[in-house]
Amino acid sequence: MEKTNAMRILDQKKIKYNVREYPHVEGVPVDGFTVAKSLNLDPSKVFKTLVTKDNTNHYHVMVVPVYAELDLKKCAKASGVKSLEMIEVKELLPLTGYVRGGCSPIGMKKVFPTLIDSDAIGQDTIFFSAGKIGLQIEMNPEDLKKVIRLDYANLKKEA
Repeated sequence: MEKTNAMRILDQKKIKYNVREYPHVEGVPVDGFTVAKSLNLDPSKVFKTLVTKDNTNHYHVMVVPVYAELDLKKCAKASGVKSLEMIEVKELLPLTGYVRGGCSPIGMKKVFPTLIDSDAIGQDTIFFSAGKIGLQIEMNPEDLKKVIRLDYANLKKEA
């Protein structure tokens, strides 16, 4: 398996992680529920990485469980900005270096402020994209703080 940028960064920082591979068609995004099911994981342990832009054109990264829908008002408040909106898919690759379905919070072209949903607090490990469709990183969410600027907040819409 070829190392992704996210894996190389974790290796450089000597941070413990595991990689899990799931079946996919090259270049075709796989939704988070399918990833969780493919890996026989509880969807509450599998997180997706979403990129937003605030009212002053600054970018913010949100990491939420795959079962959840992002609450942009909660995200804006937690980020200390007036408002946030999702970026368009066509902006993702030039901005982050990642494609839809393979966006990792680690190893983006620039370091953006990142919030992870409070559901990650207390979990031994969580899963998120390794930076390529078909690969997931499993690691302790607290170890993410050693790699990216990270805070916890309640980011999801209530069911």
